[in-house]
Amino acid sequence: MKLPDRIILHVLHMPLRFPFETSFGRVTQQETILVEAEWDGLSGWGEVPASAQPHYSSETVVTAAYVIRDFLAPALFASQIKTPADCPGLFGRVRGHAMAKAGLETALWDLEARRRGVPVARLYGATRKFIESGVSLGIDPMGDLMKRVEDFAARGYRRIKLKIKPGWDERPLAEARKRLPRDFPLTADANAAYAPSDAAHLKRLDRFRLDYLEQPLGHEDLADHAALAKTLRTPICLDESITTPDLARNAVRMKACRVVNIKPSRVGGPTMAIQIHDFCRKARIPVWCGGLLESGVGRLHNIAIAGLPGFTKPGDISGSDRYYSPDVIDEPVAVSADGTIALRNRPGIGADVRADVLRRRRVERIVLKRCGR
Repeated sequence: MKLPDRIILHVLHMPLRFPFETSFGRVTQQETILVEAEWDGLSGWGEVPASAQPHYSSETVVTAAYVIRDFLAPALFASQIKTPADCPGLFGRVRGHAMAKAGLETALWDLEARRRGVPVARLYGATRKFIESGVSLGIDPMGDLMKRVEDFAARGYRRIKLKIKPGWDERPLAEARKRLPRDFPLTADANAAYAPSDAAHLKRLDRFRLDYLEQPLGHEDLADHAALAKTLRTPICLDESITTPDLARNAVRMKACRVVNIKPSRVGGPTMAIQIHDFCRKARIPVWCGGLLESGVGRLHNIAIAGLPGFTKPGDISGSDRYYSPDVIDEPVAVSADGTIALRNRPGIGADVRADVLRRRRVERIVLKRCGR
């Protein structure tokens, strides 16, 4: 591995094609940071999909840029790490800030893959040529939402997930289940919107034959999820509660979940995501790859990681056209008619960043240089 000469942070405002509403609120524009790592004329790209407000996590675009600029990049420039897999150890003195760490680490993996002339998926250990694609649908008027359910199912997507919250759960799930084949994978994601006192109500969702119920309770909770799991037929999948490999191990041992959503950005980057994957595979816990409204850069990293053998359920990785038009990459992510996405064979993430889109959507550019360069 070669240390980059420069790290460039591109802060972008990316308008969404359609508003996306969850139990946190409604989003019409995604703020994100593309991280560019430069070495000898090559650029590797990563992404920090932290968004503008600390709702899904405590991080924001502003905090991530600060942490990378003042702590992570200086530590990297002063280091002698041999591989991007050394990043978690190098960045360990900085507590939290998983998305900032992931953005820098993914840029280094892409740079290393491009330097070697191989796909980044090969460095991650991917064994698949294709991944199964699912779609996550936000809270919308019922008619519009059901049209999207039918449309995405007709387009071949392998799983449909509906965002839910108190007062918006039974009816949309019932309407979606009517429109889908009996065995079609339907899931619900609460984003920690319910309380333990809602257990009896959540049990009513069993009748919709969900593949899993995602993060119904608190974003840091394991114990209440374990208690709830005993009362439900529907498997619980944890998302926000799984931020480290240790928490993944604790969740499985406590029987707080039977499925795990691995979001590389949420857990600190590819190296930590792979550790969670490896543990869950050994424990026979199915995992899938979630997303955070990433641009094509983050999406391609997620696709590469989802090519690992333990990712046995369709993830939240949709086509670029689900969120952005145009995307920032020159070859947008596309979902085939059978609901799969092919892993890229080109070096690195398998695409280049479009300079015209970068200029149009960029609101700030921060250049960090290695001493003496």
